[in-house]
Amino acid sequence: MKQISVFLLIVFIIFLRYFFEKPKFKNGQKIRITEKVLQEPSRFSNSQRFYLKNLKIYLPKYPQINYGDWVIVEGIVDNGKLTNAVLINYKENENILYVFRKKILEFFKKNLSEPYFSLVSGVVLGYKSNVSEEFNSLLQKTGTMHVVVASGMNVTFVGGFLLSIFLLFMPRRKAIPFVLAGIWIYTVIAGAEAPIIRASIMTTIALIAQEAGKLNRAFRSLIISALVMLLIKPIWINDLGFILSFVATASLIIFNKKIESALSFVPKFIRGDLATTLAAQVGVTPILFVTFSQFNILSPLINALVLWTVPIIMILGSIAALIGLIFPLVGKGILFLLYPLCFYFVNILKLLS
Repeated sequence: MKQISVFLLIVFIIFLRYFFEKPKFKNGQKIRITEKVLQEPSRFSNSQRFYLKNLKIYLPKYPQINYGDWVIVEGIVDNGKLTNAVLINYKENENILYVFRKKILEFFKKNLSEPYFSLVSGVVLGYKSNVSEEFNSLLQKTGTMHVVVASGMNVTFVGGFLLSIFLLFMPRRKAIPFVLAGIWIYTVIAGAEAPIIRASIMTTIALIAQEAGKLNRAFRSLIISALVMLLIKPIWINDLGFILSFVATASLIIFNKKIESALSFVPKFIRGDLATTLAAQVGVTPILFVTFSQFNILSPLINALVLWTVPIIMILGSIAALIGLIFPLVGKGILFLLYPLCFYFVNILKLLS
């Protein structure tokens, strides 16, 4: 009873914060917004798009605005958009983590051609601003857009890698704070969007619960992470990325084992990825269809065929970036190892799109 009361109280606080903090702009109102850009802008042939105060804003392609930059934008509110938007001023974020992210992206850009740059930078850092229209179309048609954004999978890799390293030098109890710090540093570098924040909160809860000797329950962790995120930023309840992330995770928790058991006749090397994809699709497909009126019946198969490449691309891409910033030629050599995987990934999409 006490837990239910606490849950209802938190939901009530979120509702109040959402109601009172939601920007109340009137159509036709001219406003000026001074704020940090908290998502990587989407770039098109002649423009770039990002969101501030839950308003969709289009600006000319140059000067390019990046995740973490401070901007001053002026325009007229029109049904969720800021029309006639003008960039009054902007300032690049000079925080060491943002600078580090930019240097990695510059290294990838210098040494990888399209669409391999979009694929590797998306998998490693969730970067999707300069995805070519052709590759973006392929991702949408095949239902693999989620692959090129930082997600729970990335957090799992980072957490597992850091834990294995620190356990070589110290007991688990002392290693946990360093692992958590590493996960949250990666979260900031990777764009701090809803899916990766959700995964980072869940991982944090799981590690602390395990260390405290308590059984971690995935669904409870999911609910807690949702409440924490909405307490911090209530407006996320309208964010499609936030909704898809939680629905997909809930679907995995509920359906993954059942679907994998039902697919016992499928070869083992593909069964796991296929079951994971199908489980996630149960929840997200209706949302995607209603939102975009688009669904590829082959999407689960396509995901199963390409998902095995993602961990390798992330690991080799991350190692190449870290080494390449110090020894560019060595890092470039490691990146070349990714070409066969990227070629396979892209051509599977082209074949089955």
